[in-house]
Amino acid sequence: MRNNPDQSIQQIAAESEAAALPASDAMEIRLAQRLAALRTERGQSLEELALASGISRATLSRLERGETSPTASLLGKLCAVHGISMSRLLAGVEPQSASLVPQAAQTVWVDPQSGFQRRMVSPPSRDFKMEMVEVTIPAGAVVSYEVPTVHGTEQQFWMLEGILELTLDDAHYRLQAGDCLRFHMHGAARFFCPGPEAVRYVSLSCAP
Repeated sequence: MRNNPDQSIQQIAAESEAAALPASDAMEIRLAQRLAALRTERGQSLEELALASGISRATLSRLERGETSPTASLLGKLCAVHGISMSRLLAGVEPQSASLVPQAAQTVWVDPQSGFQRRMVSPPSRDFKMEMVEVTIPAGAVVSYEVPTVHGTEQQFWMLEGILELTLDDAHYRLQAGDCLRFHMHGAARFFCPGPEAVRYVSLSCAP
């Protein structure tokens, strides 16, 4: 397939623009580029992706143009279609494997709807299967996923602060600081922080 010079120029310009923006805005631009790239890599039209994900074509178009910020729920649906974890989606281009990941290099993404925050402590890598994410959910916030991003993914949650009410299919758990929950993702999931303070936990995951 022949490369499009105009597309390369546009991509370079967009990356230069992202580098000059505040970290949060630059992250939004890179995420929009990543979503568009995933769809084109699969040879999907917006209509086909809309049908597969249950997200409207108009919303998908706005997401890829960076005109609106995706919620955790929308990203979950797109990850399920593409068969990748959210960490791998947010990582964009797979980085070089490194033993040390400085805090300044750990990507942070915040759901604009709920305030749910993901810090990729140990991002995806070609040499390591395990991913480590620090999650913070504000008091009163709810985050739901209709389907797992990758079926059968092993996950372990280690609670650091606050209370988390977690529903996995028909199983309900109330977790507090110090608790550890181990499970495999096969169905819907609902995360709720009843408060009064935010909940913070470490999530370890490994795709099958």
